[in-house]
Amino acid sequence: MNHSALSASRARWLPYIVAATFFMEYLDTTVIATALPQMAHSFGVGPNSLSLGMTAYMLALAIFIPASGWVADRCGSRTVFASAIVAFTAASVLCGLSQNVPEFTAARLLQGIGGAMMVPVGRLIVVRSTDKSRLMQAISTITWPAIVAPVVGPPVGGFITTYANWRWIFLLNVPFGLAALVAVAMLVPNLRDSGRRPLDVVGLLLSAASLTAVLYGAELASQVGRDPWQAAGIFAAGIALGVVAFWHAKRHSHPLIDVSTLKIPTYSVTIVTGSLTRIGIGAVPYLMPLLFQIGFGMSAFRSGLLLLASALGNLGMKALTTRILRRFGFRRVSIVDVAVAGVFIALCGMLTPASPLAWILVVVFIYGVARSMQFTTLATLAYADVPQPQMSAASTLWSATQQMTIGLGIAFGAVALRAAASLHGETTGQVFTLGDFRLAFACAGVLTLVSVLGYMGLAHDAGESVGGGSRRQTTS
Repeated sequence: MNHSALSASRARWLPYIVAATFFMEYLDTTVIATALPQMAHSFGVGPNSLSLGMTAYMLALAIFIPASGWVADRCGSRTVFASAIVAFTAASVLCGLSQNVPEFTAARLLQGIGGAMMVPVGRLIVVRSTDKSRLMQAISTITWPAIVAPVVGPPVGGFITTYANWRWIFLLNVPFGLAALVAVAMLVPNLRDSGRRPLDVVGLLLSAASLTAVLYGAELASQVGRDPWQAAGIFAAGIALGVVAFWHAKRHSHPLIDVSTLKIPTYSVTIVTGSLTRIGIGAVPYLMPLLFQIGFGMSAFRSGLLLLASALGNLGMKALTTRILRRFGFRRVSIVDVAVAGVFIALCGMLTPASPLAWILVVVFIYGVARSMQFTTLATLAYADVPQPQMSAASTLWSATQQMTIGLGIAFGAVALRAAASLHGETTGQVFTLGDFRLAFACAGVLTLVSVLGYMGLAHDAGESVGGGSRRQTTS
């Protein structure tokens, strides 16, 4: 096999290797929530005591995601990606063997470092190694773990903790991590930047502090019994630090996070408008299990089974995403899909225990379809017009924004639900009515619909370089 054929063969496998590692990381993050009570009992503490482990993971993400692009450019993408897999897998073993909260917290910190490097660097490998003509399909492949894992994670976690032991949640990562490591050694190229940029220490500190405050404030807002004003203050401080970090990056000759990528219209809309969309859509995985369990009185396992309808919508859409984008273009698909998502998010809040099961499944399924379509659209459009020299910077900023909006989606759902409950005098944040859920889902739906305005500003030929809208109408 000649060199070009070998390279083409490797390039075809890269998205699948990266997607496998993404799924391991995303699933591990979402599955742990259902295991917390059993873990707390095993450690002889209350469930709230384990929040330190969650905070340690979040802190590692906030510090190391901004530095991931610089490290990959300096040390080589394969070296960093393989090291991240080793760190994540080793940390999974340590999590599974933990005997107390300090041991678990230290293991989660190491796991967070691995995850912070694995996800952005894996994405960078794919976008750097894939030809523009195949980028849409490649991005679609590496996007599905982030879409599916939050939906299948809770029922998987419930099954493992009910019929086995919580430690298997972490120990099952070992064979997957080893297999991924072998595949990386065989197929992943060791790409690096020819230039050696100095490390922007001030930018690293500012971005880390900003992300930490935003994510921690969002986490506090989502926890029952926490002071909402404290959460708001920490969150506001994070935003203020983010503004300072942005100002610093614009003036630094070698910024850690290169915000000049925001001058690219197709990339900018996926960061700015896309964040609003992801927050609105991301509130649903938080609200929906609560609706089924608190509002409908279902068990956690039965609630998880209903959520699988969303996973089926996510997966079912994958086979059609590329063809739809090529037929109708990014602008038209974004506008229509976000409108559908907003409407069906609001419809989720209209469901009641008396709603026919078929109708519940249809609403949840279509939400999953719209979620999958839009997340893949955003992830692909982001890199459509980014030149190769800026790929590392674009991947870093995209990863930091994506991680932040995951936390903000949960926080938005929690705050909307509590605000709805406060309207009828509920101050404890623990008793919710169907009306509260209806209003919370409506808020998430409206936020999603508002983001449609941003997509209307896209050019009609946006994303054409990666095949989007190649058959679109030439007249507007």
